Amino acid sequence: MSAHENKALARRVFEEVWNKGNLAVADEVWANNFVGHAAPDEIKGPEGVRQFFSVFRSAFPDLQFTIEDQIAEGDKVVTRWTLRGTHEGEFQGIAPTGKQMAMTGITVQRIAGGRIVEGWTNRDALGMLVQLGVVPPPGQAGG
Repeated sequence: MSAHENKALARRVFEEVWNKGNLAVADEVWANNFVGHAAPDEIKGPEGVRQFFSVFRSAFPDLQFTIEDQIAEGDKVVTRWTLRGTHEGEFQGIAPTGKQMAMTGITVQRIAGGRIVEGWTNRDALGMLVQLGVVPPPGQAGG
Protein backbone atom coordinates (compact mmCIF):
# COMPACT_ATOMS: atom_id res chain seq x y z
CA MET A 1 0.00 0.00 0.00
CA SER A 2 1.10 3.56 -0.60
CA ALA A 3 1.81 6.04 2.19
CA HIS A 4 -1.45 7.79 1.27
CA GLU A 5 -3.43 4.53 1.59
CA ASN A 6 -1.75 3.71 4.90
CA LYS A 7 -2.65 7.16 6.27
CA ALA A 8 -6.26 6.69 5.14
CA LEU A 9 -6.41 3.34 6.98
CA ALA A 10 -4.99 4.87 10.17
CA ARG A 11 -7.39 7.83 9.89
CA ARG A 12 -10.29 5.39 9.51
CA VAL A 13 -9.48 3.94 12.95
CA PHE A 14 -9.78 7.33 14.63
CA GLU A 15 -12.80 8.56 12.68
CA GLU A 16 -14.93 5.43 12.30
CA VAL A 17 -14.01 3.27 15.27
CA TRP A 18 -13.20 5.78 17.99
CA ASN A 19 -15.30 8.80 17.04
CA LYS A 20 -18.34 7.04 15.55
CA GLY A 21 -18.19 3.85 17.60
CA ASN A 22 -18.36 1.61 14.52
CA LEU A 23 -16.82 -1.58 15.94
CA ALA A 24 -17.79 -3.58 12.85
CA VAL A 25 -14.80 -1.97 11.15
CA ALA A 26 -12.38 -3.72 13.55
CA ASP A 27 -12.20 -6.89 11.44
CA GLU A 28 -11.50 -4.81 8.34
CA VAL A 29 -8.66 -2.68 9.69
CA TRP A 30 -6.83 -4.83 12.27
CA ALA A 31 -5.14 -8.11 11.39
CA ASN A 32 -6.04 -11.22 13.39
CA ASN A 33 -2.46 -11.30 14.73
CA PHE A 34 -2.47 -7.59 15.65
CA VAL A 35 -0.55 -6.62 18.78
CA GLY A 36 -1.07 -3.20 20.30
CA HIS A 37 1.37 -1.82 22.83
CA ALA A 38 -0.39 0.82 24.92
CA ALA A 39 1.14 0.47 28.39
CA PRO A 40 -0.04 -0.87 30.70
CA ASP A 41 -2.27 -2.75 28.24
CA GLU A 42 -1.34 -5.13 25.45
CA ILE A 43 -4.13 -5.52 22.94
CA LYS A 44 -4.39 -8.59 20.71
CA GLY A 45 -6.42 -8.94 17.54
CA PRO A 46 -9.66 -7.24 16.53
CA GLU A 47 -11.47 -8.71 19.54
CA GLY A 48 -8.93 -7.17 21.91
CA VAL A 49 -9.44 -3.84 20.17
CA ARG A 50 -13.21 -4.12 20.65
CA GLN A 51 -12.77 -4.90 24.35
CA PHE A 52 -10.34 -2.01 24.87
CA PHE A 53 -12.66 0.34 23.00
CA SER A 54 -15.69 -0.77 25.03
CA VAL A 55 -13.93 -0.08 28.33
CA PHE A 56 -12.76 3.35 27.19
CA ARG A 57 -16.11 4.29 25.61
CA SER A 58 -18.09 3.27 28.71
CA ALA A 59 -15.87 5.51 30.85
CA PHE A 60 -15.88 8.42 28.36
CA PRO A 61 -19.08 8.03 26.30
CA ASP A 62 -18.60 11.34 24.46
CA LEU A 63 -14.94 10.74 23.56
CA GLN A 64 -13.68 12.36 20.37
CA PHE A 65 -10.27 12.16 18.77
CA THR A 66 -8.81 15.01 16.77
CA ILE A 67 -5.93 14.15 14.47
CA GLU A 68 -3.36 16.91 14.85
CA ASP A 69 -0.64 15.54 12.53
CA GLN A 70 -0.10 12.42 10.50
CA ILE A 71 3.09 11.20 8.81
CA ALA A 72 3.57 8.01 6.81
CA GLU A 73 6.73 6.37 5.58
CA GLY A 74 7.17 2.81 4.39
CA ASP A 75 4.85 0.51 6.32
CA LYS A 76 4.35 2.88 9.29
CA VAL A 77 1.96 5.72 10.06
CA VAL A 78 2.52 8.14 12.94
CA THR A 79 -0.52 10.02 14.23
CA ARG A 80 -0.35 12.79 16.83
CA TRP A 81 -3.78 13.18 18.37
CA THR A 82 -5.85 14.84 21.08
CA LEU A 83 -8.62 12.94 22.86
CA ARG A 84 -11.39 14.83 24.61
CA GLY A 85 -14.11 13.33 26.76
CA THR A 86 -16.12 13.47 29.95
CA HIS A 87 -15.44 10.89 32.66
CA GLU A 88 -18.91 9.41 33.20
CA GLY A 89 -18.12 5.75 33.91
CA GLU A 90 -15.58 3.73 35.89
CA PHE A 91 -12.14 3.69 34.32
CA GLN A 92 -9.32 1.50 35.58
CA GLY A 93 -10.84 1.43 39.05
CA ILE A 94 -11.50 5.18 39.12
CA ALA A 95 -15.10 6.12 39.92
CA PRO A 96 -16.73 8.61 37.52
CA THR A 97 -15.74 12.20 38.27
CA GLY A 98 -17.98 13.98 35.74
CA LYS A 99 -14.94 16.02 34.72
CA GLN A 100 -13.85 16.75 31.17
CA MET A 101 -10.35 15.95 30.05
CA ALA A 102 -8.15 16.47 27.02
CA MET A 103 -5.32 13.96 26.60
CA THR A 104 -2.62 14.07 23.96
CA GLY A 105 -0.80 11.13 22.48
CA ILE A 106 1.08 9.65 19.58
CA THR A 107 0.28 6.33 17.90
CA VAL A 108 2.57 4.50 15.49
CA GLN A 109 0.90 1.80 13.40
CA ARG A 110 2.62 -0.79 11.22
CA ILE A 111 0.57 -1.91 8.24
CA ALA A 112 0.93 -5.09 6.19
CA GLY A 113 -1.46 -6.61 3.70
CA GLY A 114 -3.88 -3.72 4.03
CA ARG A 115 -4.37 -4.17 7.78
CA ILE A 116 -2.79 -2.85 10.95
CA VAL A 117 -0.54 -5.57 12.38
CA GLU A 118 1.17 -3.72 15.20
CA GLY A 119 0.75 -0.46 17.06
CA TRP A 120 2.47 1.57 19.76
CA THR A 121 0.76 4.35 21.68
CA ASN A 122 2.25 6.85 24.12
CA ARG A 123 -0.29 9.03 25.87
CA ASP A 124 -0.32 11.62 28.63
CA ALA A 125 -2.10 9.44 31.18
CA LEU A 126 -0.71 11.48 34.09
CA GLY A 127 -2.14 14.68 32.59
CA MET A 128 -5.50 12.95 32.26
CA LEU A 129 -5.44 11.84 35.92
CA VAL A 130 -4.58 15.39 37.04
CA GLN A 131 -7.48 16.79 35.00
CA LEU A 132 -9.85 14.23 36.54
CA GLY A 133 -8.68 15.28 40.00
CA VAL A 134 -7.38 11.81 40.84
CA VAL A 135 -3.73 12.91 41.11
CA PRO A 136 -2.57 16.32 42.40
CA PRO A 137 -0.81 18.61 39.93
CA PRO A 138 3.00 18.43 39.98
CA GLY A 139 4.41 20.46 42.84
CA GLN A 140 1.22 20.14 44.88
CA ALA A 141 1.64 16.58 46.09
CA GLY A 142 1.75 16.11 49.84
CA GLY A 143 5.04 15.08 51.28
